[in-house]
Amino acid sequence: MVASALGRASFQALAKASAASTSSPLALAQSSSSRITAAVQASFRQQRSLHAVSSTTQVVSTPLLPTPASSSRPSSAAPARLTRKERRTAIKQQRKDAKRRIAESSVSVRLGVSTTNTSPFVRKDRQFKTFKPITRSIRWLRQPLNEHLHRGNPERSLTITKRSTAGRNHHGHVTVRGRGGGHRRRIRLVDFYRWESGEQEVLRIEYDPGRSAHIALVEHKQTKAKSYILAPDGLRAGDTVQSYRSGLKGDAVAAATSTSTVVDEIASSPDGNALSTDPAAPQTASASSATPAGGATSSSLDLGIFRTQAIRPGNFLPLNLIPIGTTIHSITMHPLGPAKMVRSAGTFGQLVAFSGRSGAGESHAQVRLQSGEVRLIPSNCCAAIGTVSNKDHQHRRLGKAGRSRWLGRRPKVRGVAMNACDHPHGGGRGKSKSNMHPRSIYGHLTKGARTRKPGTRGGNQMVVRERPRRNGKRLGKP
Repeated sequence: MVASALGRASFQALAKASAASTSSPLALAQSSSSRITAAVQASFRQQRSLHAVSSTTQVVSTPLLPTPASSSRPSSAAPARLTRKERRTAIKQQRKDAKRRIAESSVSVRLGVSTTNTSPFVRKDRQFKTFKPITRSIRWLRQPLNEHLHRGNPERSLTITKRSTAGRNHHGHVTVRGRGGGHRRRIRLVDFYRWESGEQEVLRIEYDPGRSAHIALVEHKQTKAKSYILAPDGLRAGDTVQSYRSGLKGDAVAAATSTSTVVDEIASSPDGNALSTDPAAPQTASASSATPAGGATSSSLDLGIFRTQAIRPGNFLPLNLIPIGTTIHSITMHPLGPAKMVRSAGTFGQLVAFSGRSGAGESHAQVRLQSGEVRLIPSNCCAAIGTVSNKDHQHRRLGKAGRSRWLGRRPKVRGVAMNACDHPHGGGRGKSKSNMHPRSIYGHLTKGARTRKPGTRGGNQMVVRERPRRNGKRLGKP
């Protein structure tokens, strides 16, 4: 109603002005513009008065209601209508953003890592990182998820240049087939002795191209000396590790560990003499003295406190201080030698028991390896606590042959594809190797052949139980 009234008023004013102008042509020439202007102004004043009256009547007649924010906006600010194609594109983008947010939140909650820097072609789950197959080279690629690794360069002072020989010896003859090429590397100098005692802080966990496991850069808290150690599973930057190979600090702990009446796991010699647990001290037997019950109780308490503090992943200590059933790695085979056993990714050994070796006056520890073999190791040898890191290394997939070449591995030619002069399996009409046992290129049996004479006289005296063998090869059959 208000709009129609305003329209009629303006129309009437314009009609009066036009009628007056057409009645006298001379007056139109003199004051046509002023009359039209006055008529328009009068119509505008009338419109304002009508609008004010209508608004006051509306305010009085209707209760006050909260007006939405959209109604106060001018009509010119309304967004333009999108086309059908633009609407579809916007909906697709919203769906992609929602899926990405859900995936990021789930991965970050489960793994405790940030995934904001991931590209839309990377897919992460609990263990591995896969890729959207936009190319053939990444269709089957699967890498272990290691978000905690250091992305920079290694410690320069702890590396040396590697000069590849491509499988040749000093005569230039090929001794290892299938080697050559690969990316340029630097050898990381890993400390397998760990003679320096005291607490060491883990600065970072790094990737080592020369081994399957990860390594940790540690810094001594007092001397500030840096070194590389083999990183156990679960070790992160900021943790502390310690080596007890050079001896123990504290008279109570040393007395507790050297008393054979307190530590029942540490076996004594057959004649009843106790052995010293310090690797640096000479291993000579001395007569055991009677210990009072009170002293034994306090010593056992001190030993329990020491084990609670020392049995942590990454610590390096003698076997006779480790409880039975503990998972260990980086085991030394000589009291003064480096760690040589259980160093691959994901491997571990388990301390089974302590026993004396027949015909020798020293105690030995029985360690079960992952192959199932139980082996005797001198109890004054050392080992690190925990499992070796990067346990998903065996489940990775390179995805293409080029990645094997980056690692320095050349293609391998099958023996049946060669001529008879090049391989025992070569020659013939077809792909058969003839009726012979599988052999190497040098004519040696290549699958499970025993190289050590079986029996008590020719076998390894340090092996308590051999590893299980397949296809009847347990008894030494070829």
